[in-house]
Amino acid sequence: MKHPILGLHHVTATVDDAQDDLDLCVTALGLRLVKKTVNFDNHHVYHFYYGDERGTPGTIWTTFPYKGRGVPVGKEGAGQIAVTSFSVPAGSLEFWRRRLASHGVATTDIEASFGEAGIGFSDASGLRFELVASSHDHRAPWSGTVERDAAIRGLHSVTMIVRENQGTLDLMTKLLGYQVVDETEHRVRVGVHGGGPGKAIDIVSEPAAAMARNGLGTVHHVAMAVSTSDEQLRLRQELNQYGCNVTEVRDRCYFTSIYFREPGGVLFEVATAGPGFRSGGSSASGNGACRGNDSRPQRLPAEHSRACAAARSIRVFVLCARCREQHVVSVQFSRADREERAVPDVCHSSSRLRRCRHFVSRDPEGTDCPARVFAGRLPGSGVCLPSR
Repeated sequence: MKHPILGLHHVTATVDDAQDDLDLCVTALGLRLVKKTVNFDNHHVYHFYYGDERGTPGTIWTTFPYKGRGVPVGKEGAGQIAVTSFSVPAGSLEFWRRRLASHGVATTDIEASFGEAGIGFSDASGLRFELVASSHDHRAPWSGTVERDAAIRGLHSVTMIVRENQGTLDLMTKLLGYQVVDETEHRVRVGVHGGGPGKAIDIVSEPAAAMARNGLGTVHHVAMAVSTSDEQLRLRQELNQYGCNVTEVRDRCYFTSIYFREPGGVLFEVATAGPGFRSGGSSASGNGACRGNDSRPQRLPAEHSRACAAARSIRVFVLCARCREQHVVSVQFSRADREERAVPDVCHSSSRLRRCRHFVSRDPEGTDCPARVFAGRLPGSGVCLPSR
């Protein structure tokens, strides 16, 4: 049987404050903000994608900042990704100790797992990270603010906690194509294509661990990459036959995804390598919001409610991913939209725009609209344009 898993695709977590997240990932760690969009399941919440220049699978770290949305703090435990590790060049750990300290991030030296030195730290939400030094990672880094000889290369691995690892190992080795590449008493490292940075998952057995609870400061899921949608569909069928409860294929604009829980309770995703972040929408700087065809409106900040409450329609600049042209679309406000201070969805306005990426900008006549969709200190702010 040909196993299609290429390695890690991305890791997604729930965090607290959006600006704290950007400050850590972009300013301190030097990752690129590849895309700024909104959560497919809650369009009032940002979805940040960080990674290398192109958002290459295996470099991507994504977050949902849920501050002020009533989401409780999560609980670490079994059935969860406990640590996300990034790969850095051998010899660069002292650089990273100094750099993180200069940004107010405390680090600790971690016990070397399988001979790899590293440092550990946590973000403001409580998520745990590691920087693992490797001389075997030849991926080109994004070096926007960090020198190339020290910059993060991408994901190294993730550490998942389960109470009992046999069911997890059976699934990963018999169906997903992983092999055991190293192990200690309570930790087993599995990898694909020989393992190594971006291709490994550590499985830690903690029989007495309480079950995890998702929330702020926890990893939501880990995604593995496959090359094509055909391979994804074949694997979905095999997973269902194996006894996993697998979701339907979901279009995430930049890739398609399926989700299932492995026997230990960790949420796995299998995502296609393409079409990728250059397939449409705004520039790779992240100033766009890709939303599903059934998307709901983006809520406007409260301070702009008066400006939009009286408007019956808005004009929105839309860059269509299919025709690659910019359109100005006039979209009607419904009564509910006005009451909810929301920007109406424009995906259904035209069949040409069903795959469009939204961004809003200056009125072509030079008039600034007072209603900002992306407000505050976040980069790439945009505006909506009430029609006259």
